[in-house]
Amino acid sequence: MKNLKRISFLAVLMAFVISCAGMKDKNTISGKVESIEFGKDGYTAKINTTKNEVYYAVISIVNVGGPQNYKKLKVGDEVSLKGEIWKTDTEKHIKVKEIVSVK
Repeated sequence: MKNLKRISFLAVLMAFVISCAGMKDKNTISGKVESIEFGKDGYTAKINTTKNEVYYAVISIVNVGGPQNYKKLKVGDEVSLKGEIWKTDTEKHIKVKEIVSVK
């Protein structure tokens, strides 16, 4: 009986971890590029979203899947970005996995 409970708990835990891992990159933001700061492997764009939230979008060739998917954004561009979102005490960030659109 104890083994059955352990196996059931492990199965539920694994299902939870797999579902969370699958949802990680489903986050999308849209907004206007306010500023760009270039770094060693790419750049960070400050995005003011349509909901008036500020996100710092980390964009690099490696994270978007290669040079064919990499785009250099410009201040004033209207963008839609998909990736992994995380928050600090005072800021919101997104590690961009896909540049969905640029206008």
